[in-house]
Amino acid sequence: MNKTPLTVNGAEALKNELHRLKTVERPAVIAAIAEARSHGDLSENAEYDAAKERQGFLEGRIKELEAKLSNAQIIDPKLLDADGRCVFGATVELEDLDSGDSVTYQIVGEDEADVKAGKISVSSPIARALIGKYAGDIAEVRAPGGVREYEVVDVQYI
Repeated sequence: MNKTPLTVNGAEALKNELHRLKTVERPAVIAAIAEARSHGDLSENAEYDAAKERQGFLEGRIKELEAKLSNAQIIDPKLLDADGRCVFGATVELEDLDSGDSVTYQIVGEDEADVKAGKISVSSPIARALIGKYAGDIAEVRAPGGVREYEVVDVQYI
């Protein structure tokens, strides 16, 4: 099975979510099911149906997180030695050659991606165009709105 890359912070966030689901959410759903059961006839009990549906969703998410963590290849960007090359985990400062705008992104795993927080998925068009580039290189990104060019201003491993 293929390993899924995750940064240390991303793996920690998934572990925290898994812990919360197992220790807080799961017992709460079990209590809700027990409470709904105590109301009598289950065939017409909307609370019971809702609690069972919530339990199914919760157990599915727990299995999903456990699978992701077991298949994760955890990469610490601080320990990378890529000689200034854009790689997974790197933080890259870019300048849009058309507008002159500057943006900074960290290349992370799909589960960690959050554009508003400056984290882009390694499988995104921008990240795919950046992989292997050095500071001073031009990256051509094929976006839905057409081709955009970015200059790699700086690459850091933080």
